[in-house]
Amino acid sequence: MSSVSSSVRRIAATVLAAGAVVGAAALPAAAQDRDHGRHPRVEISRVQADSPGRDDRSNRSLNGEWVEITNTTRDAVNLRGWTLRDEDGNRYRFDNVRINGRATIRIHTGTGHDTRTDLFQNRRDYIWDNHADTATLRDDRGRTVDTESWGRRHH
Repeated sequence: MSSVSSSVRRIAATVLAAGAVVGAAALPAAAQDRDHGRHPRVEISRVQADSPGRDDRSNRSLNGEWVEITNTTRDAVNLRGWTLRDEDGNRYRFDNVRINGRATIRIHTGTGHDTRTDLFQNRRDYIWDNHADTATLRDDRGRTVDTESWGRRHH
């Protein structure tokens, strides 16, 4: 009886070990599929729709409203041709903008000089409604990548 139970234990241990090896080999493939899906995982991470202070249309006030976009992957992503829109149809089109892995860029409404971390829409009026709006990020094929909404619209 003890030789049968030790044989069963040996077989069970072998099956479990084989399962662990197969599982370990399959895990990186599943993780890779998540990271290298149809398009990179880029998201709207924060929105400052209500510029601090008085809304006096000064460039400082215009640049006080912004949208942050974060690349949550390890790899850099080129946003060329991507767009950021509000509900009223105002659109910002990204030129040759590269966002590094695990990095965030801020898109300001007013004028300024683009850097690696800050981009400017060069507008003279506010884009984002303080009380209710939706920011929509689309890729270069027009597919919605992410949206961020706040408040309620009354139609």
